[in-house]
Formats: sequence, C-alpha cells, structure tokens
Amino acid sequence: MKNQTQAIHLPYVRRDAFDALSMPVYNAVAYEFDDAQTMSDAFCNRIDAPDYGRCENPTTRYFEERVKAVTGASAVIAFNSGMAAISNTLIALAAQGRNIVSSRHLFGNTYALITKTLAKFGVDAKLCDLTNADEVEKMVDDNTCCIFLEIMTNPQMEVADLRQLAAIAHAHNIPLVADTTTIPFTMFSAHDLGVDIEVVSSTKYISGGATSLGGLVIDYGSTAGFADTMKFELLFNLGAYMNPNVAAMQTTGLETLDARYRVQSANASELARRLQLLPGVRHVNYVGLETNPFHRLAREQFGNTAGAMVCVDLADRQACFDFLNRLKLIHRATNLFDNRTLAIHPASTIYGLYTDEERKALDVLDTTIRLSIGLEDVDDIFEDIRQALV
Repeated sequence: MKNQTQAIHLPYVRRDAFDALSMPVYNAVAYEFDDAQTMSDAFCNRIDAPDYGRCENPTTRYFEERVKAVTGASAVIAFNSGMAAISNTLIALAAQGRNIVSSRHLFGNTYALITKTLAKFGVDAKLCDLTNADEVEKMVDDNTCCIFLEIMTNPQMEVADLRQLAAIAHAHNIPLVADTTTIPFTMFSAHDLGVDIEVVSSTKYISGGATSLGGLVIDYGSTAGFADTMKFELLFNLGAYMNPNVAAMQTTGLETLDARYRVQSANASELARRLQLLPGVRHVNYVGLETNPFHRLAREQFGNTAGAMVCVDLADRQACFDFLNRLKLIHRATNLFDNRTLAIHPASTIYGLYTDEERKALDVLDTTIRLSIGLEDVDDIFEDIRQALV
C-alpha cells in the first residue's frame, strides 16, 4: 500500500473489543496479568505486552506502529515533545568523553542542548559547516558518537548533502541522525538517503493544527542496541513517553497529513514567488525557488516539495516589528506548520536571550521574519503580508 493508505488502514496490534474503527484512548497506567509468570515475562521483555504506562500504552503503541508502517523503520518511539525525542536520542548515543559533530545552524533549543546541557555531562559539541565534507571529515574522530543535523535548518534554511554525510558517518561506524521535521516523512525516504535515525517534532505537521505536543524517534536498525536502550532504559528512567490522548490526536493527524501538507507546501511555493515582487522585501529564503543556492540539492533529496516555511528579510529590526504589528490575518506566534499561518521574529524571540555575537555566529539575522504557511486561501495570506508591509 502507498504511504497515505498505510497511514489510515494499519490493523490494530490486538482486535478491539467493540471493533471501533478509531483506536480507543486507553487512559490506563497499570495492566493486569493472568498469572505471575506472564507478569514476569512482560516485565522482562520475553513477551510483547504492556507492563506500565510510563513506557507503553496501547493507544501510543498504535500510533508508533502506524509511523513504523509508513516509514519502513525497524522501531518507532513516541515522546512527549520534539525536544524530548532529540534529547533522548543523543543521551542514548553519547557518553562522557564522547562528542557530537553538528552545525551552528540549529534550532535554538537544540543548539543549547548540544552546547550547554550535554556539555555539563562531559559531552563535547564539535560544530562545523555540514555543507563542507572536508570540514566534517576533519571533525570526526574516535570519540565521535554521531553526526547530527536538521535536513533544512530553522531559520537559516540550509540544506546539507545527506548521502555525503552518511558516507562519512558510516566510514567511521557512527550513525547519521537527522531532524526531519521540516519535510514530512510521507514525502521522502530519509533512510534511502543514508539517515540511520530520524527525530521528528510531531507537534508540527503530524498533530493536525497544533493540537498537541509530541515527538518521534524513527530507528532504521543500523545502530546496534539503540532501540533497546531507548525502550528499556530511557523510557523507564527519564519518563518522557507520549501520553495516550496525544497519541490519539496525532494518529488522526497522521491520517490527514498528506492532504494538509500538499495545500500548505503549495501555498508556500506560491507565496515565495509573489513575495519576491513586493516592495520592502529585501530577500526571500525558500528552497523551492530556483534561485535558492540549495534548490538543486533539495530537489534531489526531497523531490518536488520544499516545505511550508518561508523566511523573508526586511530592512531592519524595526521594520520587522512594524510588519508583525500590522498583521491582521496571520498570527504572531511561535510553532511551525499549524493550520493557521504564523509569523515570528526569531532574533528577538527564540534567540532573544543570545548575545549579538552568538546570534551572528548562528547566522540569525535581525532582519529575518519566519513565516509558517497554513491552509488559508493563498490570496488572503498574500494580501495580509502586502498590507503589513505598507
């Protein structure tokens, strides 16, 4: 079956007692067992049965199985946020004295996790230009535990060559870990491009209109012991498993992901073309534009799609603030890939507590507005942007 069909028609792990077409929400913490041996087998992973709600739930498990079917992964683990998915993944791979090779072009909290939080536990961040294979090769050493990147950086919108990075990682017997949130996994195969582990903020496209926070770790089975560490150590010890109510909402969101994404990405593509012609817009950053330096590589990797995030540069910070204040339809809010179009000034918000020098090093500019394009009529979105630039 095609991805969209699998996202809707995957059978339950166990037949529902009432044959409900939608997976019921199991708001359960504990599960009863027929006898002591079955209980022991469940807790010691000798049989596939839930033992405690902190690390397994039937509703959440069904959501994981749907994602697994769509991606072809060997294991999928659902977390309570995208940051939880990233942090648990890196904790599973890293250890004191190890290092993570990555980029300065990362979402603000991911950058802080790698450079500050994990540094407290003796994990080093080795940051370089991931679009430069020679530089990456020089950074990887015997203590490197993984190469980590975002497939399209936020908000710089840089695209690195995944096959090239995978070749370097695999030559050193380490995994390539990619945050693939900006392009849905229904649209391309990260595994075919050499990615070993995907992390996704399911809060974004999948949740279906920002209904809930969630994250996914999608493991393709090439890193020995990784899935077991995630399931039988970190879920138990860190307690970041996705709750069943969120899983139910995101299962429904997964069913409509393809339809929603096609509208959002088409809107983004059309807006990017129109915005180039507006007075006051100094630059439009969208990899779907043929003039974008990453356009060719993005097409090779992700196909005929470029996501629903568009960044525009205006004259200065004040022009950005004035633009935001004049918006009538578009919401001033953080988050990406809501059903509604959202706008934010990253330098003063997501990176607002960083110094000017830090923002400069991260290529986060005072002139940049990040737009997350929604499902509204494209003419209405454009008109609101046009009037806000006056």
